[in-house]
Amino acid sequence: MAKVCEVCQRGPMFGNRVSHAHNVTKRRWNVNLQSVKAVVNGASKRVKVCTSCIRDGKVQKAA
Repeated sequence: MAKVCEVCQRGPMFGNRVSHAHNVTKRRWNVNLQSVKAVVNGASKRVKVCTSCIRDGKVQKAA
């Protein structure tokens, strides 16, 4: 399963890990995904959503 938000489609970002000696290796920043029960098309469904979407109110949580 991909680490992608189901609302905003945001995925991991890639970059370099740089040591003090300037040794460079690849690294990635993952999105902070949470599994949330949300209302989708009138039905309650479990979705993987990033915390920024939850905080911004883009997801309506199911009771």
